[in-house]
Amino acid sequence: MKAIRSRVTRGLPVQAIVPTCDNSGAKMLKIVAVKGHKTVQGRIPAAGVGDLVLASVKKGKLDMRKKVVPAIIVRQRKAYRRPDGSRIMFEDNAAVVLKDEKGNPKGTIFKGPIAKEVAERWPAVAKVARIIV
Repeated sequence: MKAIRSRVTRGLPVQAIVPTCDNSGAKMLKIVAVKGHKTVQGRIPAAGVGDLVLASVKKGKLDMRKKVVPAIIVRQRKAYRRPDGSRIMFEDNAAVVLKDEKGNPKGTIFKGPIAKEVAERWPAVAKVARIIV
């Protein structure tokens, strides 16, 4: 997992329900934990674009439901700033389910665009993506 150049505002706190944008079998995920996130005591951890999260499958195929799976946040509605000064935000929140924590996606097709920060940090996800914004 490489570092991100831009400073992403974390817009999805723990307990947030996030839809998936792949064909892994999961439809809705609930964020349980954010990997590598350090914060002050009492503050709720939050995830942003490119973050690895552990999520519980709330809706989807029966064999996937109630399982805790690793996932990557690929889109968020909260605007964040890129190094060139531009601000970017997406129409919806979305995540991609992974096979393992190394970054290999479980699905083979992604619907919608994927942030450039995710493509930099997770090359395996970038290979499957059709549109990178």
